Amino acid sequence: MLLLLCLCASLLNAQVLNLRQQAKVINDILNDRLSNLLPALMDKHNIDMWVIVSREYNEDPVLKTMLPAEWLNARRRTILVFYRNAGKNLFEKLAVARYNVGDSITAAWDMKRYPDQWDALAYLVNERKPAKIALNISTDFGHADGLDHTDYLEMLQHLPAETKSKIISAEQLAVAWLETRTQREMQIYPQLISITHKIIEEGFSENVITPGITTTTDLVWWFRQKLNDMGLATWFHPSVSIQRDDSAVFDHLKSFSKNAAAETIIPGDLLHVDFGITYLRLNTDVQEHAYILRPGEEDVPAGIKKAFAAANRLQDILTAQFKAGNTGNQMLAAALQQARSEGLKPTIYTHPLGYHGHAAGPTIGMWDMQGGVPGSGDYPLHYNTAYSIELNAATHVPEWNKEIRIMLEEDGYFDKAGFRYINGRQKEIYLVPRVRE
Repeated sequence: MLLLLCLCASLLNAQVLNLRQQAKVINDILNDRLSNLLPALMDKHNIDMWVIVSREYNEDPVLKTMLPAEWLNARRRTILVFYRNAGKNLFEKLAVARYNVGDSITAAWDMKRYPDQWDALAYLVNERKPAKIALNISTDFGHADGLDHTDYLEMLQHLPAETKSKIISAEQLAVAWLETRTQREMQIYPQLISITHKIIEEGFSENVITPGITTTTDLVWWFRQKLNDMGLATWFHPSVSIQRDDSAVFDHLKSFSKNAAAETIIPGDLLHVDFGITYLRLNTDVQEHAYILRPGEEDVPAGIKKAFAAANRLQDILTAQFKAGNTGNQMLAAALQQARSEGLKPTIYTHPLGYHGHAAGPTIGMWDMQGGVPGSGDYPLHYNTAYSIELNAATHVPEWNKEIRIMLEEDGYFDKAGFRYINGRQKEIYLVPRVRE
């Protein structure tokens, strides 16, 4: 608890923990998840054995979240076996490995008795006689489809015939493991998003941008270098795009292209950034805007302000749909219908957030799939999950005599109290330079 308090204080000052401190926090959270969250999820999904297999440098996405901080990869072939017998109040965390996997997962391979690793796994299965053997195979979620073909075939060759009929997909359990945020994680998440917001605020300022000199590519690499200097990482290359008073038509692909040509930032530009960090195994994903003041201007043009308010309204319409049990496709359809009835021109492409930037859970639209997303869009909303509320609203700006898109993305959390933004959201466009009183 003392370390977590120190962590919160450090992150508020944007001081990143050193690697040893980070490892301690990661392992504390992991041990809590393995010992307390996982058995509850196995009970909920009625699975008594979960087998996860990975070879070094070809890691299952789920297994990567279960390795201790000191393990950067699986070792040789790593096999984890989680066994739950709720009736006997028994929960085992085992590794068919030569040594323990961190502090929580115990090595359970008698190499003298079973020189072959697959035979050792078969012994553990036979001894426990599970009703189900869940494997990470999935059609709809790549995160839950981490068992490779070779390991699957070799496993089948070694399991007794009577156990093969017990094999099922672990999709629901794997997604639940990845999407569920624990209380301890949510003590940390606000500070991660605060860091993200503060970096954007600094990047969108006269301290970094010199109109007529600074290019969009300069700004992209400033964000990357800032992260590196702070000891942070990102899960995607940032993008910076411009909308301005010209004849150009909005191009969604160009706005998010990582190879877009550099443009010089000039007065009157509306800037957009897509930016996120990776820290303590969690990810952020944020899009915000800045306006470069023209000489004599002291505020954003009224038409752009109106456009920004429309995008904020679209956020409210979408997050009002966050009710447990609603699927991503249901939330998408209802939000689009409500927005259009209010005269908005919406596009919604919201996704779960957590151990991955584009994480496991209900997909709420994609920018090119506004009629719904088969598979992941049919997955229902659960409590204690995090999301990037990502969308845009198109509005005609009289001052420019053209339509622009306000593209927003802010990170939020959903639990029994409802939806909330974890560290607030942008409601006013940043001014560059800042107006002095």
